[in-house]
Amino acid sequence: MRGFNIDQFEKRTLKAQRLMQQHGLDALLLTTETNVRYFTGFLTRFWESPTRPWYLIIPLKGKPIAVIPSIGKALMNQTWVEDIRTWPSPDLNDDGISLLSDTLNEIAKNKNIGIPSGIETYVRMPQADLKKLSQNIKLTSDFDIVKKLRMTKTNEEISKIENACRIAAEAFRRVPEIAFENVNLDEVFRKFQVLCLEAGADWVPYLAGGADTEGYDDVISPAKEAPLKKRDILMLDTGLVWDGYFCDYDRNWSVDTPSKVVSDAYSQLLEASDAAFELAKPGATASDLFHAMNSILTKNSTGTDAGRLGHGVGMSLTEWPSLIPDDHTVLEKGMVLSLEPGISINEKIIVHEENIEITETGARYLSPKADKELSVI
Repeated sequence: MRGFNIDQFEKRTLKAQRLMQQHGLDALLLTTETNVRYFTGFLTRFWESPTRPWYLIIPLKGKPIAVIPSIGKALMNQTWVEDIRTWPSPDLNDDGISLLSDTLNEIAKNKNIGIPSGIETYVRMPQADLKKLSQNIKLTSDFDIVKKLRMTKTNEEISKIENACRIAAEAFRRVPEIAFENVNLDEVFRKFQVLCLEAGADWVPYLAGGADTEGYDDVISPAKEAPLKKRDILMLDTGLVWDGYFCDYDRNWSVDTPSKVVSDAYSQLLEASDAAFELAKPGATASDLFHAMNSILTKNSTGTDAGRLGHGVGMSLTEWPSLIPDDHTVLEKGMVLSLEPGISINEKIIVHEENIEITETGARYLSPKADKELSVI
């Protein structure tokens, strides 16, 4: 099912309001696409345009209040939000900031407004307007309220992520149709995005990967106009979206039969992700999963310097927590994670990634688990 029943948004809002009361907040001010959509269901690609600011206020009681450009009123009217206040944007003199300030002063008794301000958050509004708003409104941290709510997914959210994973799996299955010796890597990237769309993706905002002899240099560079050749390892990592939720996992292929060094490294990656999978259950921590993988990755070689070995997945490609030594976030039922071990071989790297759900008793794969042997194309 696309979208959510209204009760989902009601529950999210009530949970936020209970936490707001505990922390003495009169309202939450939300400015980013994912946070606005989390409490409203307002789904549009129009956020790609950086021109207009969009605001959502979560009051201490009642439904959210939208303060948005007039171009978005018709779509916001299709959500459960009833109080929609608009202005014609862009306005070079006052792009909604007076309307926002007046609304906050109206509903916030003590003018104590929480705004997400921790790691992996940002404020999407002009800095000058933020400064102007701060002159008569007390802006403070949201005490990680939004982060805590979004980290733990409902069954309905998880089903959307799992469907995105299924769509990616179908695209990955068809990679041998488009990737083989002498085909340029940039062509593979373009055709793979088509495969994702044909399989049912709404869009493919993220596609990374690489290909080179027995590994690749990195996983973030644009695809090169270079042909695949024997002994290359091809990796494709997709963050496709279905109904507003991402998957984020990869698959690797060898052009012709892989060497023993590559095969052993690939097996080591699977061993590392398996170790984290077995440990992933309520009560374990993000850092526990990091150490479980890292101890295997560094057994016979060096791990990569990517900075983390996995992360949360959901409305954003990457979310909290981070699988790093210093993230001691306790895992809870309903969290969705990527397990992303990487290994270095002769100055190249190979990375493997899966998506999992934390259940009451352990972990469950959302991405169909990779084959034990490296696929050959």
